[in-house]
Formats: sequence, structure tokens, C-alpha cells
Amino acid sequence: MGKTTLALQLANQQPSVYLDLEAPVDQARLSDPVLYLSSQAEKLVVLDEVQRVPELFGSLRGLIDAGRRIGRRSGRFLLLGSASVELIRQSSESLAGRISFLELGGLNLLEVPPEQRENLWIRGGFPDSFLADDDQASSLWREAFVRTYLERDIPQLGPRIPAETLRRFWTMLAHEQGSLLNAAALGRSLGVSGKTIASYLDLLVDLLLVRRLQPLHANVGKRLVKAPKIYVRDSGLVHTLLGLDTREAVLGHPVTGASWEGFVVENLLSCAPERSQAWFYRTAAGAEMDLVLDLPGGERWAIEVKRSSAPKLSKGFHQARADLQPHHCFVVYAGDARFPLMEGVEALGAAELAGELHNR
Repeated sequence: MGKTTLALQLANQQPSVYLDLEAPVDQARLSDPVLYLSSQAEKLVVLDEVQRVPELFGSLRGLIDAGRRIGRRSGRFLLLGSASVELIRQSSESLAGRISFLELGGLNLLEVPPEQRENLWIRGGFPDSFLADDDQASSLWREAFVRTYLERDIPQLGPRIPAETLRRFWTMLAHEQGSLLNAAALGRSLGVSGKTIASYLDLLVDLLLVRRLQPLHANVGKRLVKAPKIYVRDSGLVHTLLGLDTREAVLGHPVTGASWEGFVVENLLSCAPERSQAWFYRTAAGAEMDLVLDLPGGERWAIEVKRSSAPKLSKGFHQARADLQPHHCFVVYAGDARFPLMEGVEALGAAELAGELHNR
């Protein structure tokens, strides 16, 4: 669900006022924030791009505390922002104990019609990209998003990284989608140190553009991989960074399998219950599982992702399953039918497994 969709849903449930803090007219309304926001005390106040006005958080704290003293405890302000790292830093300093966070990803498999699921993979989950009239319009929107983020949004957060350097780094990650992080190799390619690569990666992770999936360190008496796996989180951005504008271009590129894996991982994690913990599992001897989910309550699900319509199980999969001893084991493949591959292992489509997680 996009942040605009969330705002509209909440606004339809109660009287509300919406302020876009990138718009000069709405900024002007907040020249005296306490006076204006006090006048809207009976409404839900939606503040979009709130990280643009950091001085507002102190005023919000006073208003929230004053409201609590007369029984208005929650649901007064909805703060929206696309710059995760800055928003969380600012709000956590001023609003500790007064705010809760909800990460809003793009559209997922449960939010689109079945016939549009592959289109969601190709175009990604940003609504304007997914809903574009055609592939060219979708591609142009994503390219504009990448340029705007690199040239305007990130510099406004403070980091002084040349846009071209950061784009090259982001594109390298797209080429290595789903691979283990090798900071030294990336640093050599960019001509910077491994420490600098780590800072670039931290920035893209904090901005929710890249996922750093950590390895599971299970007590199995085997040498385990220690490096995280790296995914560009939106599959449409993977394709744009690699210059792949159509379904045919994606399917003909070596990144196809890794792009599909990242797409499935993101969809499953977006539908998993709160407080689920996600890992991957790999040993030096070759045992491997793409995704391990520890659900609230103690259940462990082991999930392998295959782009093939006729998935086959590898020796590494069997070894990982024996090591992990999961409560449930699934193979997500490119079809829709559900069937057993062997005792204790089921093959099913990504949308069906996402639905099972959503209903936990």
C-alpha cells in the first residue's frame, strides 16, 4: 500500500486535513504550527513529506502531550515521509513514546489481479509505474524516479555523494541481485574503500531502496556464510538500472532468476506477520535455503525460490532442510498449482504463499 493510499483510507474514516510540506502554501499554513494545528484538533492531520520541516517535531510533541491530558491519546497525526533514515532520526528524538512506525512498501501480489502478477514483477510495485498506460510510460517513470532520488532527494538528506557515483553503485547491486555482499570487489570497481562502500550501502538500506538479508547463524556445527545477501528491493528498479524496459528484455537477461527471487522475497516479507524474523541459510559446503522465516510463536518456515515452472530440488536444498528442521518447507515456483514435491515439501505460487503468511 502506498502512503497516499493509506492517507486516503484514513481520511475517509474521519474528518481530516492534508498538508503537503513540499508545497509553499502548506508550509505557510504552518508558520505558527501550534496555532494552526490546535485549530484542527478535532481532525486527523496528515503531514506529507514531514522530514522537510524538522522543526515541526518539537511542536508536535507539545500538542500530543497537551491532548493526552484531556483524553486525546492517539490518531491525531499521520506523518508521511519517503526519506526513512532522516524521518526516523528526527521523530525518535522528539516523539519517543508518542509514535509508532509502519513501513509502507509498494504494491504486492495480494493487491493486484491474478492476471497482472507478472506485470507487477516486470514494472515493480510503485503505483505510478505499475499502473502506467504501457511499458514505455512505466519505464520513463522509473527512470525519472531514479534521477530525482539521486539528484534531489538524497542530497537534501545531507550525504555529499556524486549522483553518478551512487547510480553506478546502485547499478552494480542490481547486476549482483541476490548475491553475497563483496564490499572489497565493489570498492575496487568504484575506486573507493570497503568502508566507503559500507557507507553507501547503509544509505540505500536506510532509504528502503536496498535490502540487506542477513545469514542465519544456526548452531549446526558447520561453517556458515557470514556475508549478507543484497537485493534491490523493487524489481522494477532492478530492471530500470539494467536498462531492461520490457518483459522480453527481462526474460532474455541473465538477471531473470535473481530478479524473480528478489521479487518473491520482498512480497513474502511484506505479507509476513509483524515481528517475523527473516534470514537466508548457506554453508561453506553448499547447503542453501533462499529464505528462512521465524514467525511469532516459534514456527520456522524454509522457502526456496525457483523461476522454473518445473522446480527440481538440489542436494544443497536437502542438506539445508536437514540442518534447519523447519516446521514447514516450501518451494515457490513460477506456476500457480500447489502440489507436493516430496514428503514435507510443497511447491506453490508466490501469491498463495504470501496469502498464507498474511493470514497467520
